[in-house]
Amino acid sequence: MAIKKRIANSAICSVAVIISIVLANYSSEIRTSKAGLEIIGNAESCIREPYLCPANVLTVGIGSTTGNIENRYYSDDEIAQRWVDDIKTAERCVNRYAKGFHLPQSVFDAVTSITFNVGCAKIRTSTMYKYLNTGDYKAACNEFPRWNKAGGKELNGLVIRREKEKALCLSGI
Repeated sequence: MAIKKRIANSAICSVAVIISIVLANYSSEIRTSKAGLEIIGNAESCIREPYLCPANVLTVGIGSTTGNIENRYYSDDEIAQRWVDDIKTAERCVNRYAKGFHLPQSVFDAVTSITFNVGCAKIRTSTMYKYLNTGDYKAACNEFPRWNKAGGKELNGLVIRREKEKALCLSGI
């Protein structure tokens, strides 16, 4: 039992360490601030080896589901790079479909977090994005709690995440 537990715990990595690596080495590549990274990272957690998330999607690192995911342990640097690539994908979606370049930082961070989580294809035609495009940031921020399900089931972790995103979103308007 102790060996299995130790092996399982060794697969966990530190979100704070990954955020530090991202801020030190990749901050010029992304707009998402430390506050946004903390919401995403703490909600997703950090796991060094592939696993199935609650929506039954193969995942590694900090919520990375894209690209080739090999069945092995990933280093902090590999996790940071995958995460930056995924954050850049979410940011491109926010910029393209929600006038991201014009959003206040806290709104941008929160919207990038939810976009990272649910994917661009699902959210780009949402009511939230429509409000962002019209500049009604408060209404957009109030849409976060509606996105609390995975696989059709409400998840407590998503309820908590959406409240944090909503609070961050509202903090800058």
